[in-house]
Amino acid sequence: MNLLWLQSGGCGGCTMSLLCSSARDVLGLLGSAGITLAWHPSLSEASGDEVRALLAEFESGARPLDLLCVEGSLLTGPNGSGRFHMLAGTGRPMIDWVKSLATRARYTLGVGTCAAYGGITAAGNNPAGAIGLQYDGDHRGGLLGADYRSAAGLPVINVAGCPTHPDWVTDTLLALALGQFGEADLDALGRPRFYADQLVHHGCNRNEFYEFKASAEKPGDLGCMMEHLGCKGTQAHADCNTRPWNGAGSCTNGGYPCISCTEPGFESPGHAFDRTPKVAGIPIGLPSDMPKAWFVALAALSKSATPARVRQNAVVETPLLAPAIRKTGLK
Repeated sequence: MNLLWLQSGGCGGCTMSLLCSSARDVLGLLGSAGITLAWHPSLSEASGDEVRALLAEFESGARPLDLLCVEGSLLTGPNGSGRFHMLAGTGRPMIDWVKSLATRARYTLGVGTCAAYGGITAAGNNPAGAIGLQYDGDHRGGLLGADYRSAAGLPVINVAGCPTHPDWVTDTLLALALGQFGEADLDALGRPRFYADQLVHHGCNRNEFYEFKASAEKPGDLGCMMEHLGCKGTQAHADCNTRPWNGAGSCTNGGYPCISCTEPGFESPGHAFDRTPKVAGIPIGLPSDMPKAWFVALAALSKSATPARVRQNAVVETPLLAPAIRKTGLK
């Protein structure tokens, strides 16, 4: 399978993340499944005439294009012309290339939230006209249109994340290569369900503090960051805490709140990322699937039952008290 990777309006962070894959030789891993990297603007040696000739072969159909990976948002400005981003040496806007190549691609993947939904590049008043491949924020459409289907009959596969986890990319590509990925494997926003059906909350090392609503009050505190510091881990769809980054870490494990970077529009939440907006003292962003009345009742009960150890440890940087030692036998 031929894989063509294009970089559009973004920072290149998803490529940098990919190079931190748990597979030390990520290209070797893909090669073992029959995937050949035809070209990547940062990783390939080919440039100039070689690349123009390669793109022409893919565009004409002379060479099969099995996997089209687009990283970064698609810049439609100014005035829909796309000339804010010209593919160097071709005299054509990147959006023209992507539209044309996507008609040939067996599978089209948006790698990262920028390519999926617009992402950071679309924040604010979006002067560049940044949009995703098949979404503009959470609205279907984007560059390719709501009805786009690749040659294999699938919509754009949105491997969302900012940056996306390297294993989300490789697992998706390997599943496609093995013929084990279909439309039923995508969620309602086009994300692979193997990671999007999880919540960041699952496996978080602060879950004991969450259970007792023992909250962190300032950066560095050990407590749950949902109540005061803007953490959206109970709502964000990703498996970051059960599939650690670089084998060990995640945002919440590192002391920073989850900002739900796999979600359309995460870049413009309407408040500081590290602050939790509230109405009458109740966080606006409640855990997924939980009615507000239940949350208020549960929070009040949990706080009244919080052990002293949990309450004190929640607002410090290193634990003050260790769990009590008790026999665990049933007597």
